[in-house]
Amino acid sequence: MTLWTQTGGRGDDVLLIHGWGMNASVWLPLAKELQKAYRVTLIELPGHGESPWNDSTGLESWAAQVLDAAPEGAIWLGWSLGGLVMQQAAAMQPRKLRGLVGLATSPCFVQRDGWTCGIAPTVLESFAEELMADTRKTLRRFLALQVQGAPDAKALLSRLRSKFESRPPPRPDALQAGLDILLRSDLRIPLAEPGLPMSWILGERDMLVPVCLAEQLPAFQPEMPLQVIEGAAHAPFLSHPSRCIEILQAFVRHV
Repeated sequence: MTLWTQTGGRGDDVLLIHGWGMNASVWLPLAKELQKAYRVTLIELPGHGESPWNDSTGLESWAAQVLDAAPEGAIWLGWSLGGLVMQQAAAMQPRKLRGLVGLATSPCFVQRDGWTCGIAPTVLESFAEELMADTRKTLRRFLALQVQGAPDAKALLSRLRSKFESRPPPRPDALQAGLDILLRSDLRIPLAEPGLPMSWILGERDMLVPVCLAEQLPAFQPEMPLQVIEGAAHAPFLSHPSRCIEILQAFVRHV
């Protein structure tokens, strides 16, 4: 099974991985600008957009499928759930990647003993329950949560919905599997291991990846560049695209 990909531009390879319930169309405005300097590959996670679904649940399986479809030696930029897939892939096959850029993502999305910088597990559990009752309503609620806190939230939500609806809808099984990955994954130990160059971008007003993560990540990667974008929520690449591009360009120049 091969995941859907699309590549354009010339230069250093950059791979963009979307988040839960979304698809590659969310990247199009950013990709258009990046393609002026880079060779950009968009990919859709299993069961999302035009990527097939074969009941492959679990983070390792998803990471393996993305690794199979990804170009060699690329900078991987993973947003939200895509950031977890990126981190797992780096732990599995670090030689295939050149570097990692985490965008509004975390090594551990939910609160655990000794880890308060996450959302309550009940938030994701409630999404899983609601998903079974009304998939469309649950997705629309999740889209709204991604822009909550941004000063231009209404306009951002309209753009996000438009992008989401421009591609085939995600498979319900894939959505459930993605929520399970978010709920169960804890990659803090792999993140702390020496290895690939990394950079992290967080949104000051993110409701899904709390900004307190900026205080926790240096304990795992003390030398890692980390930027908090003021006024951004969970989709900084939509609300602050120029700033995201600046950060990515600075990272690429040094890896």
